[in-house]
Amino acid sequence: MTDETVISAKDLSLTFQTNDGPVHALKDVTLDVRKGDFVSFIGPSGCGKTTFLRCMADLEHPTGGTITVNGVSPEEARKSRAYGYVFQAAGLYPWRTIGGNIRMPLEIMGYAKAEQDQRVARVLELVDLAGFEKKFPWQLSGGMQQRASIARALSFDADILLMDEPFGALDEIVRDHLNEQLLSLWDRTDKTICFVTHSIPEAVYLSTKIVVMSPRPGRITDVIESPLPRERPLDIRDTPEFIEIAHRVRDGLRAGYGDAI
Repeated sequence: MTDETVISAKDLSLTFQTNDGPVHALKDVTLDVRKGDFVSFIGPSGCGKTTFLRCMADLEHPTGGTITVNGVSPEEARKSRAYGYVFQAAGLYPWRTIGGNIRMPLEIMGYAKAEQDQRVARVLELVDLAGFEKKFPWQLSGGMQQRASIARALSFDADILLMDEPFGALDEIVRDHLNEQLLSLWDRTDKTICFVTHSIPEAVYLSTKIVVMSPRPGRITDVIESPLPRERPLDIRDTPEFIEIAHRVRDGLRAGYGDAI
């Protein structure tokens, strides 16, 4: 992790116009994400966590303020393939094998067949799915499908990984296992990760920085720099340091609700 800023939002706001009137999804959000950070965004449903992530990815367009990714607009960052995006659902094409799903963005980008093969093999190894290239999505568990989705986002070697609650639908045991694997992946690749979650333990366990957001209109109520070491066994969740951070996150969530009333 360095002091280099890769994502910078200043006074970012986004208002959706609907038949029932304007919906203020984000209001005056200011945040810097440093290179190598693992940043989790946590807050109640509808607080703008995913909207903020989608602004980074050029999937939504702010109505106020500014946001840059690698020093350029999200549109330019998208065109330069600066990030990979992992959605809540794995989103794998059922008629394509796991290797074929991972290969798809590489095909679109025009990589040579040999380069595609090398990249698919490398990212399958990274997510512990080596040997599953010829399987179809329906032959894999939900957790394995999500790992394949992560592999697809990693296939073109973007420095930034945007993850929208990728483990939310999984049971706790599988989720714990994937949290461990994701931390290991982050440590090995030194990617910058922005991660949306509803889980306080997940946010505290994974992150170097936790961004607590309020109910709509989405604002940042607290930014917590984690003092936890980079290497984190699961049982770190029983330590006083972990519990103290979790309490601060919970207090930030409560404060956000108070401000919204």
